[in-house]
Amino acid sequence: MSSRRNFLAASLAACCGEWLLRLPAHADEQALQEKLTALIQPAIAAGGFPGCVVQFGNSREVTFEQAWGRRQVEPVSEAMTTDTIFDLASLTKPIATATSVMVLSQTGRLSVDATVATFWPEFGVQGKEVLTLRDLLCHRSGLIADNPIGDYQHGRDEALARIAGLKLVAAPRQKMIYSDVNFIVLGEIVARVSGTPLHEYFRAEIAGPLDLRETGFLPDETLTPRIAPTEKLGETWLRGRVHDPRAAGLGGVAGHAGLFGSSHDLGIYARNLLRTLQQEETGLLNAATARAMIAPQRVPTGRTDETGENQYAVRGLGWDIRSGFSRNRPANASETSFGHTGFTGTSIWLDPEQDYYALLLANRLHPQGKGSIHPLSGQIGSFAKPM
Repeated sequence: MSSRRNFLAASLAACCGEWLLRLPAHADEQALQEKLTALIQPAIAAGGFPGCVVQFGNSREVTFEQAWGRRQVEPVSEAMTTDTIFDLASLTKPIATATSVMVLSQTGRLSVDATVATFWPEFGVQGKEVLTLRDLLCHRSGLIADNPIGDYQHGRDEALARIAGLKLVAAPRQKMIYSDVNFIVLGEIVARVSGTPLHEYFRAEIAGPLDLRETGFLPDETLTPRIAPTEKLGETWLRGRVHDPRAAGLGGVAGHAGLFGSSHDLGIYARNLLRTLQQEETGLLNAATARAMIAPQRVPTGRTDETGENQYAVRGLGWDIRSGFSRNRPANASETSFGHTGFTGTSIWLDPEQDYYALLLANRLHPQGKGSIHPLSGQIGSFAKPM
């Protein structure tokens, strides 16, 4: 990137803030667009998803952004636009919940190595007394992936009481089980420690400082026209209402799902985190906290290889690094890279060593819940680093 481009980027950022920063940095944006279209359009035509938004960037700027296809096909067709807001599903885990935990850790209000029962005494039963926040963040707690949906049909208090009473399905720290329950518990810990519900804490301590204007839980009705719908529930399309049934049972606010957001805002979050990892003051996390968040944690998978050696996944605190869930990891990503996916068709991957991020946001569940996008997300992310 030329010095002139850097100067222009800095000048625009100073004058206009993150909101207007859209500078192409790829050497041949038209060629990039053609390559991405060759991947995306056949997938749309095959019914994988109705449309998507792709954004690439680095620690300073957006380098590429484009929308393809439709954000809604039923009951009427609407074109996908780059300002579309998506149900982010499990991107809630790292961006809302884990980041909230790390902010609380940074301010000394909790330690990720404290036991869950320190903050939620009723949880410390059935072998869960030894579980720490780190165990939950790395998916090594031994908790079930999802407890019965019936546990969520009698209100939030009863749902949390049933979670507190759960037995473990694996010994602590002996097997990776990717678990929504882990993050529901973490969301409750954020609320208990801060004295503020997760959605309010996120809005005040993360969205506010980063100026994320259209990312949060329980989106305002004024945003509905720009929200990509997912499936139909009864006679009503889920548009601005969380798709995940357990998050819905918790009132739309949960540590594992419920966050809505746009590529614009997720790009701000990604650039902020990349700059922090370069030891710049960004006003949210400091470099030590951000590095602790993405430090590799080896987690047993419970399987062995052909030689009988134990196999391990590599997780961060809320982030995926290398595991069976790393389908969106670009082939050219460095060892320091990390990311996450969401059930609805959302994906983020960040590479601090090579200074880039890749966002792929789609509503693959619209209209009939049968789409697929994650096999494509890693391929698309491989184009994020400018040549």
